[in-house]
Amino acid sequence: LLFTGQGAQTPGMGRGLCAAWPAFREAFDRCVALFDRELDRPLREVMWAEAGSAESLLLDQTAFTQPALFAVEYALTALWRSWGVEPELLVGHSIGELVAACVAGVFSLEDGVRLVAARGRLMQGLSAGGAMVSLGAPEAEVTAAVAPHAAWVSIAAVNGPEQVVIAGVEQAVQAIAAGFAARGVRTKRLHVSHAFHSPLMEPMLEEFGRVAASVTYRRPSVSLVSNLSGKVVTDELSAPGYWVRHVREAVRFADGVKALHEAGAGTFLEVGPKPTLLGLLPACLPEAEPTLLASLRAGREEAAGVLEALGRLWAGGGSVSW
Repeated sequence: LLFTGQGAQTPGMGRGLCAAWPAFREAFDRCVALFDRELDRPLREVMWAEAGSAESLLLDQTAFTQPALFAVEYALTALWRSWGVEPELLVGHSIGELVAACVAGVFSLEDGVRLVAARGRLMQGLSAGGAMVSLGAPEAEVTAAVAPHAAWVSIAAVNGPEQVVIAGVEQAVQAIAAGFAARGVRTKRLHVSHAFHSPLMEPMLEEFGRVAASVTYRRPSVSLVSNLSGKVVTDELSAPGYWVRHVREAVRFADGVKALHEAGAGTFLEVGPKPTLLGLLPACLPEAEPTLLASLRAGREEAAGVLEALGRLWAGGGSVSW
């Protein structure tokens, strides 16, 4: 299972699945009830607000985005499990890794909700600004370009052999991106409220560390691939310090995909409102031909979309408990 990161949120996500399946609805309702203790307004009202309304705009604020994605992805996993589909390997992208860890039993749902709510709230409370830009260049080249600006900019994610995201103070990020663009390298600015996984996250780390230290951790019951190392891990995620580093350090998603492939993964099912991670896999695994399944697709009726993925999984030899 691949757990989608921030930026995939869509207004109304989860509503169709709640209407169709009790297994999804029960897990979703449980998440929402827990988040409502932590947030300053009901999460469901933000997620399902009328399009274009002031309330609907809150879904793109990090304090609500991360809880909303967690609730949908956790409930989607419950739905897949109700059909007898059990994951053998898990990987998430940034906030998605917290869902993956909760699904694997690293912490309880109650602790996971507290951790995610604090993460989103503290990120939201940072000064706005900063920038994130995706560069179509190898990591080594980007590392060299970032080095003179290390106090203000860092690599935020390595999403493919030539897909690296940098984040930090806007002026420095734009200067680095301009240098690549002048050489004909593809650059794309990401529409985000803050520069995640960059030096600009550092003011929140101490307080977030206190919340992380209050969580009870266990060893994962399902194999997890770490964003920080890009490798299958056992005990590393079961410590508060890991989740503090997780806010600041780069997401090594491309390495994680290779680790999944080496561990024998041949079917990749994305659990999230959009299949953003599946699009990264072909470049990460150029020699492989994995089966790629999306739980949901933007603009597609949710119940139909997830049933299509279930049908494709079964038709490809996957085990389903009809």
